[in-house]
Parts: sequence; structure tokens; C-alpha cells
Amino acid sequence: MSRIGRKPVTVPAGVDVKIDGNTVTVKGPKGTLSRTIDSEITVRQEGAAILVERGNDEKISRSLHGLSRTLVANMVEGVTAGFTKELEISGVGYRCAKEGNKLNLTVGFSHPTIVEDTDDIKIEAPTPNKIIIIGIDKQKVGQFAAEVREIRPIEPYKGKGIKYAGEAVIRKEGKAGKGKK
Repeated sequence: MSRIGRKPVTVPAGVDVKIDGNTVTVKGPKGTLSRTIDSEITVRQEGAAILVERGNDEKISRSLHGLSRTLVANMVEGVTAGFTKELEISGVGYRCAKEGNKLNLTVGFSHPTIVEDTDDIKIEAPTPNKIIIIGIDKQKVGQFAAEVREIRPIEPYKGKGIKYAGEAVIRKEGKAGKGKK
């Protein structure tokens, strides 16, 4: 049995879980999330816990067991606490500014780049070199952060660009000058 899949997902107070066949809907103080779980996996609720079980020991069922449990746990965590991703901007003249629901990025192009909030994702810019992406769906937050980072990925020679907070940048040595013969 999957060690992760066996663990029950505890449902905190104020969170409502509705299981309709293979569709799990979680409603909490921050919003509502819904996901369809694969038919190989059974999801049921017992009191204040959600149990994720598999019907057989085939390879596909074993691989989906832990994944399904983690997806349900992330839904519960998302509607209670939410998820955040932090990005850092480094480089001379590189900065960001929040204007209404738009993020204005100045990252070395001839024009500023505009990124807008979506219905699910909110962007904050507490300082000119820090971006915080907030949402209740972990997958959407991570995808949005990756798309913002893709605008100007960190480059290895001068370390300029947008990177995740805490991301290690492996720096490369520049081109060697011509030696005298």
C-alpha cells in the first residue's frame, strides 16, 4: 500500500466536502474547488476524515493512489490557507510595480511587460523586486508563477532576470580574454 495514500485527509472545521461518485468538491472560507478523481480510486468520507482507497493492486491503481490523496489534501489546504509562490527580480533597472489589477514588469525589454490578475490568481508586489502570487489551486498558482518567470528567466552570466525565491542560480564564468603569445 502507498504510505501517502493510506493516510486520511483531515477536514478542518468550516470546510464542507461533497463526494458525488468520483467528483470531489471542497468548499471553504477562501473558495470552492472541484476535481474528478480517476475511476480506479474510491474516495469516501468518514466523520472529519476523507479516505482514499484503491480497488486493486494493478500498477495504474498503485500509481494513482498517492496522487489522488495528495490532490484531495491540496484542495482542502487551498480552501483553508491558500497557496503562495514568491518570485524575485534581480538586475540593474529590473523592477515591478502593481497598478490596479495589472503587474508592470520592467525587465530589460524595450517596452514594459504587463501581467494581469485572473479570477483565481492574485498578484502582489510589496517591493520593486519581489512578486507574490496567491491562489487556492496549487496547480494554477505554480503554472502562473512559471509563466511569469518565463518572461525573463534568470541568466547564468550576470544573474539577471526573474527567479523563484530561494532558487539557486549556478553562475558561469565569462568568456576568457585573448592571451598574449
